[in-house]
Amino acid sequence: MTTEESTTSKNRKRKRQRNPKPSKEELIETTPKNQNNKKSQRDTKVQQHGGSSASSKRPKSSNFLDALRERLSGGQFRMLNEKLYTCSGKEALDYFKEDPEMFDMYHTGYQQQMSNWPELPVNSIINWLLSKSSSLVVADFGCGDARIAKSVKNKVFSFDLVSKNPSVIACDMSNTSLESSSVDVTVFCLSLMGTNYSSYIKEAHRVLRPSGMLLIAEVKSRFDPNNGGADPKDFVKAVCDLGFTSVLKDFSNKMFILFHFKKKEQVNSNQKIIKWPELKACLYKRR
Repeated sequence: MTTEESTTSKNRKRKRQRNPKPSKEELIETTPKNQNNKKSQRDTKVQQHGGSSASSKRPKSSNFLDALRERLSGGQFRMLNEKLYTCSGKEALDYFKEDPEMFDMYHTGYQQQMSNWPELPVNSIINWLLSKSSSLVVADFGCGDARIAKSVKNKVFSFDLVSKNPSVIACDMSNTSLESSSVDVTVFCLSLMGTNYSSYIKEAHRVLRPSGMLLIAEVKSRFDPNNGGADPKDFVKAVCDLGFTSVLKDFSNKMFILFHFKKKEQVNSNQKIIKWPELKACLYKRR
């Protein structure tokens, strides 16, 4: 061996001594440690970002179920609402007699819809009554939760399809138990819903005393002839032909219309055919 080759061989031995090659046992021991270090680093990052991915998914699942329940409830309300607008009062009464829980479901959805209104028509009617004598006797047709009776000192007869408390009388509103000419004020607050709505107004006329007041609040879209609604002039004419005088037509609110009528002192004995306009059903869109 030459001197140059001997020197090169010595240098290689020195490098191997400075950088010894790890044994198989050392490789087996070090690899899991590195993997464990990486896993602990990932766990630390997850904890810093608000817990595990499984726990972060739980609120989403809960929110989804809540949204699903709300959609199902909203769908049932829309179905019941459409039914009330497209059947007679007698059919609606029979329907809720068979399943009174549906009435609760309807009014829960109704209250949710009303919570989106900037102003409630029932409050306008309550304020009107509060400005008059508390001796006036009132008949509330389609009273719902009987809010008018709870808000005024007047004697109030509250009528609806289902009675949930002793103060509400369950009935078909075209055929109440009141005597003729026995009340001073009749109220329809968003309750002219049946296909035979004219029979409700005829019943109101029967139970009102001469010069008694008929107060009606209805959804504005039902009286928009440009979008399939009735012409308010035709509605007013029909009510007046029944034996009323128009006192007030208030279109100022963007959500509802107010009509005030006074019963005539003298009833015209010449009965004539009254042409009642068809009122557009107030159907809520799916959101």
